[in-house]
Amino acid sequence: MKHDFSGIGMTSARTRGRMVERLRQQGIRNEEVLGVMANTPRHIFIDEALSHRAYDDVSLPIGQGQTISQPYIVARMVELAAGAARRDKVLEVGTGCGYQTVVLAQLFKTVYSVERLAQLLDKARQRLRDLRISNSRLRHGDGFVGIAEAAPFDAIIMAAAPTYVPEALLGQLAVGGRMIFPIGNVDQELRIIERTEAGFIETKLEKVRFVPMLPGLA
Repeated sequence: MKHDFSGIGMTSARTRGRMVERLRQQGIRNEEVLGVMANTPRHIFIDEALSHRAYDDVSLPIGQGQTISQPYIVARMVELAAGAARRDKVLEVGTGCGYQTVVLAQLFKTVYSVERLAQLLDKARQRLRDLRISNSRLRHGDGFVGIAEAAPFDAIIMAAAPTYVPEALLGQLAVGGRMIFPIGNVDQELRIIERTEAGFIETKLEKVRFVPMLPGLA
């Protein structure tokens, strides 16, 4: 799904281009993912007071004790998700400000996204409407539960760190699908679980730092 966001907001395409070059230097290789990152206006998803840092490689607060992940982490996780056998449906656990949702919406046919914090979800919905993103399905819900009725998903991306792998989410992963997630409490690492006909294959990737994943609604 193609979108042209070049006229939105105050931050130039040149600034986004510098971010993309940094992502290349950090090891992101998928040119389609890099193109989407270059096209997506990250600055409109954060407070105006912080917008001058929007394309720095840092996570930034978005309220409610949550953050927007640094561009490298978004690109890394999305690149892994885009390598799934199909790109029909992706489940995002933790809508947050909606930035990663918009990135995913340009790569997958349909994005399902669940967020436990109603206030964040309302703001994300408005941003997606403003950007005319029509292939996303946002829900106020518990990320540990997922969205069973929309399963199976070709990819699942978790934007917060649980201390264990949620069984419900594994059950919603399609054969040939990939789940990309951080895990841990103080010491966290990024992992990928791939579902094959024979079962699940889990691989440890790199050290990361995410907000904790909490159950329930707020």
